[in-house]
Amino acid sequence: MKSRALFAELLGTAVLVFFGVGTATLSFGFKIAGASTSAGVIATALAFGLVLMALVYAIGPISGCHVNPAVTIGFLFSRRISLVDAIGYWIAQVVGGIAGAAALYGIFHWVPSYSKTTQGLGTDGYGSHSIIGLNGDGAFVVEVILTFIFVFTILAVTRRASNAMVAGLVIGLSLVLVHIIGIPLDGTSVNPARSLGPALMVRGAALSQLWVFIVAPLLGGIVAALVYLGLYPSGELEANIAPAREEQTT
Repeated sequence: MKSRALFAELLGTAVLVFFGVGTATLSFGFKIAGASTSAGVIATALAFGLVLMALVYAIGPISGCHVNPAVTIGFLFSRRISLVDAIGYWIAQVVGGIAGAAALYGIFHWVPSYSKTTQGLGTDGYGSHSIIGLNGDGAFVVEVILTFIFVFTILAVTRRASNAMVAGLVIGLSLVLVHIIGIPLDGTSVNPARSLGPALMVRGAALSQLWVFIVAPLLGGIVAALVYLGLYPSGELEANIAPAREEQTT
């Protein structure tokens, strides 16, 4: 695998976390949206979706712009990426997620009123850490369902090269969609790297509940791959979503 594909995944995941989690922290931690929870939900959902849309077009031709271990596991189980490439992507995505969260955490520390126990860092959570009080079982099911929808959409829209021009738009909007319903439920992960970075910075309950936001999205990605294979078994022409091949010109 080319190092530039791994760097693209690292950078893309860091950027996704920085903008998405940053907007979530500003909206719900610093409450820049005031008392309107709905405004915070929409702002955060749009931030995640718009930055992913931009990343698909910016780094998609290099790495496929997975920037999400659940997406990578979906491509692995649908036989569109090798295990060796998937492992490389997972490492890059985890490092990127931590780097994006660390950069955000460092910036917020320059705000005199910032406290990780008060403003937090846009972490996911259930129970008392859910806006509506959803319990752990509910959060697990939600993450499986939302990740399934998100990853299946990506697999389906990228199955043909002719879809490449609209793929970024569809993928970005699908991430907006799952965040609109998911944020009030558990904060919305659908991306283990997105959850890991902030949890490591904040620790506490965010870290103890982290397993849900790692295991459930990965399971959702696997289910998406199996459904995709069932609905699209004929091996239709794929878009350039796999890692760049070594024989391609750098």
